This record gives sequence, C-alpha cells and structure tokens, in this order.
Amino acid sequence: MARILLTEDDEAVRSFVKRALELDGHQVEAVEDGGQAVETLVRTKGSFDLLLSDIKMPVMDGIALALHTARDFPQIPILLMTGFADQRERANGLDSLVQDIITKPFSLADIRKAVREALGGHMPEQTRRYA
Repeated sequence: MARILLTEDDEAVRSFVKRALELDGHQVEAVEDGGQAVETLVRTKGSFDLLLSDIKMPVMDGIALALHTARDFPQIPILLMTGFADQRERANGLDSLVQDIITKPFSLADIRKAVREALGGHMPEQTRRYA
C-alpha cells in the first residue's frame, strides 16, 4: 500500500487518522506541524506517496507546506484537511496543487475514501476547475 506523511497538530485527530489509514494497510508517518513535515520530506528525499495535512497549524500551516511540497517534491499528491471555512477558502487558490480539501469533522469512512481517491489520482467533482 501507500506511504503517507500525515501532518496534524491535534493529537486526537492525528491518532484517529493514522489508525484509519493503517486499517487499509498504509504506512503512515505522523508529525505535529509543517516544519516537522518539511524536515521529514527532506530527510526521506520525498519518498511518500501522499501528503495529508491539516491547514491550520503552528510553525508552518498546511498551505505553506503544500506550496513547499509542490515546489520541491511535485510527484507527491497533496490532500488537505480543515475544520475552518475561512481556511478552506484560503486553499481554493491551490486547486492545481491539491487533490482535495476534506472538511472536519469527518468519519473514518470519509477519510479513507478521500485518501483512496487522492492516491488514485481522482479529482472529486467539486474541486475540478476548467479554464
């Protein structure tokens, strides 16, 4: 299965998502913030199949992390999570970089499905943009 870098500052959410994805056989490395995620990406030379990150975090938020990842490791698909409508709006300009934005709270089934779709390269209908 896939190797996933999970970036989430809330310990309960991080633990829930990690366990959910491990149920599908994924190898999940979980970190607390974007700064740690960048360190992990550099240390592993970007050897992840997916970056799954919260948007609102201390040190480096998910949007800055997504921009950094897309620039330095463009092969890694990015999936963002947020519980804040204003954060979701901030991420709307990243349509070409981000597979999807999952709204919290989400169920176990929701996050597993979103990850499956992101790994499969499927762009959900509501995030597709046409020029």
